[in-house]
Amino acid sequence: MSDRYDLVVIGAGPGGYVAAIRAAQLGMKVACVEKRPTLGGTCLNVGCIPSKALLDSSELYELATHRFSKHGITADGVGLDLGAMMGRKDQVVKELTQGVGGLFRKNKIEPVYGAGKVAGPNSVQVTLNDGGERTLETNAILLATGSEPIELPFLKFDGKTIVGSTEALAFEQVPEHLVVVGGGYIGLELGSVWKRLGAKVTVIEFLPRIVPIVDHELGNQLYKILQKQGLEFQLETKVTGAEVKDGKATLSAETKDGKTLTFDCDKVLVSVGRRGYLDGLGLEAVGVEHDPKAGKVTIDAHFRTNVPSIYALGDIVSGPMLAHKAEEEGVAFAELLAGKPGHVNYETIPSVIYTWPEIASVGLTEEQLKEQGVDYRVGKAPFVANGRAKAMDEKDGIVKVLADAKTDRVLGVHIIGPRASDMIAEAVAVMEFAGSAEDIARICHGHPTLSETLKEAALAVDKRTINC
Repeated sequence: MSDRYDLVVIGAGPGGYVAAIRAAQLGMKVACVEKRPTLGGTCLNVGCIPSKALLDSSELYELATHRFSKHGITADGVGLDLGAMMGRKDQVVKELTQGVGGLFRKNKIEPVYGAGKVAGPNSVQVTLNDGGERTLETNAILLATGSEPIELPFLKFDGKTIVGSTEALAFEQVPEHLVVVGGGYIGLELGSVWKRLGAKVTVIEFLPRIVPIVDHELGNQLYKILQKQGLEFQLETKVTGAEVKDGKATLSAETKDGKTLTFDCDKVLVSVGRRGYLDGLGLEAVGVEHDPKAGKVTIDAHFRTNVPSIYALGDIVSGPMLAHKAEEEGVAFAELLAGKPGHVNYETIPSVIYTWPEIASVGLTEEQLKEQGVDYRVGKAPFVANGRAKAMDEKDGIVKVLADAKTDRVLGVHIIGPRASDMIAEAVAVMEFAGSAEDIARICHGHPTLSETLKEAALAVDKRTINC
């Protein structure tokens, strides 16, 4: 069975399904191949969305059990129904994945459920989930296959005791002791979930700091705040192996100074990064340049590989592995394919860590500016001076604005605090239009709002804060 399309997308994650929708809007006949039984990729099924559902639920549980009394709310006998919490998470996922299916129907995109393989420059072979095969002939192929957790050779996933992020989203009971290997954002987010729900959580990190790519001042604040919340950290420590017996694990590790440590636990979450997923795509046979070890495909500025009819985007190309980055690439790719001026400004892609408080950033960090020899000024404002933050009892954190010393152009904005994930959008918009700290300072912000802290930080660049 053979069908002809203008575009076949392999992968229905944020990059793939957005590219498919935009291409269909531009008049193309599109098919999207997905090996999962549901659309949405890792993000919707076992990543961004279910983790945020559990983060929100666990935050509410933490409030009810520890902080309601400060608001004059008595909540005796608060209990945890983990099954119901997981059921809510699954329902959120179901509604959103079904929503993508609805968007495909609306835009007349054909979903093809099965494992896709590039059979030639203009051909995709699909081993269908329901059995049999289909060959899709196409003018263009887009690879958007996402990524998977990196497995350590001495700490192999078993799906029960030593797990990746997917399994850590679906524990049947709260672990007594969860060890998280890796101090990046995924490990800290999931570690926060299970700590709030009652687990002892130990984070083991090889480097001397957690979230090393974050502006160091904010990373240090997050480290101290998470310690206050009860997470335990073992920095500059290398995990060397694990023994699993009767559903428990004994983890062995070695510190920087050569001291040997052991950790007894019932769950180990290995969260040391992700690798682009290229397995089974047949790239070698068709001659697409790629690095199988890193899971990366080589592309030009228009997302084209060395094979002119084959393109790639998202986690399997260079840049941050972020769903919204892949979405922007999906739109730009489709518009370029249609002969329109598609573009992604990689300098203004925000990043967010959904611990509590959250961290959100856009642009360069202080460390990067120093490395580049850029003359800059810093403006900072604490949330403790913000009226809305005080009213919310959410006073931890700061906003930091980095601006060029000569032009005042905003070079970076870094926020640790309540709802930082929502606040960062204003900074992104200002930077997208090459705005200045003065621009932010002169924008009228509603009162009382958390965003006033960003205004104060912008004022602080010129040493003229009003409320702090």
